[in-house]
Order: sequence, then C-alpha cells, then structure tokens
Amino acid sequence: MAKVFLKKNEERRILNGHYWVFSNEVESIEQGIETGDLAEAYSSKGECLGTGFYNKNSLITLRLLKKPFGGDLAGYLKDSILRALNFRDNIYSGRTSYRLVFSESDYLPGLIIDKYNNTFVLQVYSAGMQKNLNIITDVLKNDLAAINIFTKNDPHLRRMEGLPEADEVIFGETGTEIINDGKISYNIDFSTSQKTGFYFDQSDNREFIEKFSSGKSVLDAFCNSGGFGMHAAYAGAKEVLFVESSNTEIENAKSNYLLNKLNAETEFIKSDVFDYLEKCAGENKKFDIVIVDPPAFAKNRKSIATASKGYTKLNKLALSCVNKNGYLVTSSCSYHIKEQDFSQLVINAAGKAGRNIQLIYKNGASLDHPQIPAMDETAYLKFMVFKVS
Repeated sequence: MAKVFLKKNEERRILNGHYWVFSNEVESIEQGIETGDLAEAYSSKGECLGTGFYNKNSLITLRLLKKPFGGDLAGYLKDSILRALNFRDNIYSGRTSYRLVFSESDYLPGLIIDKYNNTFVLQVYSAGMQKNLNIITDVLKNDLAAINIFTKNDPHLRRMEGLPEADEVIFGETGTEIINDGKISYNIDFSTSQKTGFYFDQSDNREFIEKFSSGKSVLDAFCNSGGFGMHAAYAGAKEVLFVESSNTEIENAKSNYLLNKLNAETEFIKSDVFDYLEKCAGENKKFDIVIVDPPAFAKNRKSIATASKGYTKLNKLALSCVNKNGYLVTSSCSYHIKEQDFSQLVINAAGKAGRNIQLIYKNGASLDHPQIPAMDETAYLKFMVFKVS
C-alpha cells in the first residue's frame, strides 16, 4: 500500500479526529498510486495516521477510514453498512425508510445511502467508493434485500472529485415508493423529486412541531413535500397553508396531504415565498406558527454575505406574520452559515421586525445524520424554534 507523507505539524487535525487530508497538507506521495486506491497517511515524523481513499484530482487527497482498518476493504465496507443499519433500526424502530449511511459520519467517506423500503438511492462522492461500488451493492442486495439500487448524485460534487456526472441504475429500476416517517406517509417519485427523493434530515424536527400545533393556524413556507404542515395537521392544527414556488412540489404536497387523510383546513399556494410573506405583511395577515425551511442560500464562502442578507430578510418577513404569542420555526441548511451566525441573523431580523423572541428549541439534522465532533463538515443543518411576542 502506497504512503502519503504530510508536511510538518499537519497531522494535528487528523490526530484530533478529522478524516480528511487536504492536498496542500501533503509533502510527498509514493509512486504507483492511482486515484481510488487505498493509501496510508503518515506524519512528517513517520507516524501512521490511518488508511484512506486517494484522489489526485481532488482538494481532498485522502478520505480516511475508521481506525483500525485491518486491510480487508470488502469486510470493512460490509461491517460499516450493517453497523449503520443496526443503529437506524434501533433509533427508528418500525421504520423502513431513513438515511442509512451518512458518509464520513458513518466512516464510509464519500458515500450516502438513503433507504426507501427496499429501494436504495446512492450519492457517491469519493473515487474510492466509486471504484468499489460493486462491493457496496452486493451488500445491499445480499444482506438488505435490495430490489432497486440507483444513484441520484449532485453533479457539482462529482465534478469536484473528477468523477463522471451521469447517474446510473445499478440494479432493478427507478419508479415510486410510498414511505412513512413514523406518522406521515409520502409518495416519492424519483423521476421528479429533489436530492435522493426526500429530505430525511428534517424528520425529527417535523415531529417536534406537533408539541405546539394543536388548534393553531400554520404557514408552511418552502413546503416541499409538505412534511412540516402535515405533522402540524396530524397534531390537530385547525388551518395549514402550504407555500412553494415549484408547481411540482405543490402538487406533490397536495398528493401527500390526500394520502394521509388529514382534517385541517388547507390551502396550497404556488408563489415565491418572499413575495407571499411580503403580501401577508402588507395585509397584516398573521398565523400562529410560521415555518420557513428554505434551500441553501450560501453555496460557498463567497456567497455568505448575500446569503446572510437573504436569511435576515426572510426571517424578518416571517416574524412580521406571526401572531402574538405565536411561533417562528426557522432553518438553514447552508453549511457555510454557522449556528452562532444563523442565530444572530434571526436576532437581527427580530430587531428589524420589532418582535421579542425566546428560543425554546434548537437542533441539527435528524438522528440518522450523526456528526463527527471534530469535523464541522458533518454538521450543516440549523433548526430553531422561537416563541414570538
């Protein structure tokens, strides 16, 4: 196995529990190694730091595996997937759909697997995982009874790793699945849905809002498949308005609402969320609960300033539409906006809106998205609930 030697003192972050070696940290690389191969990382003092997948095309030269590795890659991949499965089955007893593998957080770097009953949707962002995809799919077929396996990758992330962008059907076919998050069912059409088909990362947070939804009027903005609004209705909300700019997602939310046979008064509104909130603010139309769960505003560091203005404006408008003693439920999935910064943006928005806020709950992604404490990259979702007066 080839060796990759780090520059002096560049091992500190790795020794603290980080799993990436960046190209600018590398002093030298032994000859004969190819992208996708396993390699060992060594400090400048000759200390072995671990084994990982090498990629000469990426800023991340090595994506390390969990120590000790032991040398049997097929066994490592199988054991890691089954360990991830066991964890999800323990925390979500009775559920058959969730994020099965969350990349580095499950010690499977560059691999995401979302489980939709017996359909498995993959995102592959490391050359090593791509090279060994047959081992992974064999585990899914032989040990998890997979019927369908296919990829729905982010082309941008594949380009960054020097990987081909085209998706592939590995086994079975694409189609539809009806899944359940424990209380609410969703019809997933993989041909039209975003990401891998569903946003599992907000599952626990959707359930949390049931605690204060009974009898309330609710605005679910950026509603996507309707999860937040449907959990509110499930908990007894009297009125739920779903707002989304995508006609496909509005129709999807309607379909899901009918699927669940819920009883709240509902309205499905195709509109830009900023425009709709401005209209409500102008008409002094208010709701007991306003939920804003937008897509990522900050795609990279360069867009942080613009994104921050967007989050401030969005939350100011949302707060203007909350009834006295109501609730603001707000999220950011922008990795580049840190939790403390996002919290400050909401505080700034409250000041601009002239509202008093009390933070009553904050969370990250759902339990099927564990974090590596030493890797900020594994924590991206910010979810906060504020009491408003």
